[in-house]
This record gives sequence, structure tokens and C-alpha cells, in this order.
Amino acid sequence: MGGSDEVDEPTGALRSRESLVAAGVIAVLVALMVAVLATRDPSTERATQSALIGQLAPATAGTTLDGEEVSIDDFRGRWVMVNFFGSWCTPCIEEHPQLLAFDAAHRAAGDAVLISVTFDDKSAKAREFFADNGGDWPVIDDPENGIAVAYGVAQVPETFVIAPNGTVVQRFANKVTRAELDEVIARYEEPAR
Repeated sequence: MGGSDEVDEPTGALRSRESLVAAGVIAVLVALMVAVLATRDPSTERATQSALIGQLAPATAGTTLDGEEVSIDDFRGRWVMVNFFGSWCTPCIEEHPQLLAFDAAHRAAGDAVLISVTFDDKSAKAREFFADNGGDWPVIDDPENGIAVAYGVAQVPETFVIAPNGTVVQRFANKVTRAELDEVIARYEEPAR
């Protein structure tokens, strides 16, 4: 009979070859993903990176929940912890006792102050949060999140450590502890060796 000399492969063999190729492609993609994840900085290190490190802190001023005007410049010469929070934020609630402990430890010495800034929050809810949970430090009401934008805050809690000269030295994304804040202060106050 006239026609082609080609012999059609059985359909099963063709499907097996396609399955093998697909499995190979998936294996290569998985290997690439593993390589990318293995060579990235750990999330704890990425969380502390910020373009603000080594720069003067952005303008941080506004009206507090108590109606007072406050500015980060009022505290020049002292360590300032700028903490962004929301009363609706579970990690912020969990972090709050650590901030209370930090404030209590440094208030008497006067070497460090804490300033909180509301993030996507209503001032009434933030006032209620502090009434229920304590905290006697300035809380700037930032209804438009302008201060948060200046700091590059995308979610809360987030805390920035500002040295006495006004320079940002550390950023903590997610919850921070009193010990972590104290460690930053101690590290930067160590005399040069």
C-alpha cells in the first residue's frame, strides 16, 4: 500500500513520554524555587532592613490622642522608639506588655522615650486600647497614615529605634521585645574599641 513509512507510536507510549517531560519540568521548577529560598536572607534579617537605617528619622509630629502637640524633635538627645500599631492588630496587643516594660524601665532614667503612631485606626478605638491596656507615652493620631508612609510601614506592628542624634539605627517588623530594644541601645552606646 502506498503511504508513509512512519509508524504511529501507540497512544500509551506517547502519554508516558508527555508525563515524563511534565514531571521533569516540575522538578526543575521546584529545584529553582528551593535554590531561591535557600539563598535569600532569613525573614528575621529581612525584617530589620530599611532604607531609613543611617538616615535622619522622617518628620514625626502630630496631635496625640490627648490633644497635645508632639514632635520627635522634642526628644533630641534621647533614644526614641517610634512604634506603629493598630488597636485591631493581634500582634500589637501581644507586644504591648513589652512596650509597657520598656517604658517603665526607661522613664525614670529619662534616657529613652516611646512614641506610638496609630495605623489604620480610629482615634476612639486607640484611646480605648490605651485605657484598657495601659501606656502613658505620646500616641500620635495619624488618620491618613502619612507618618507611616514616610517610614515605609506597610503593616503593624513596626518599631523604629532612633538614636539621640535623630538617626534611625534599627527597624523591627512584627512584635518587638523590651530585651531587643535594650540590646540595640546597649550596642550603640558601647564605647568604640
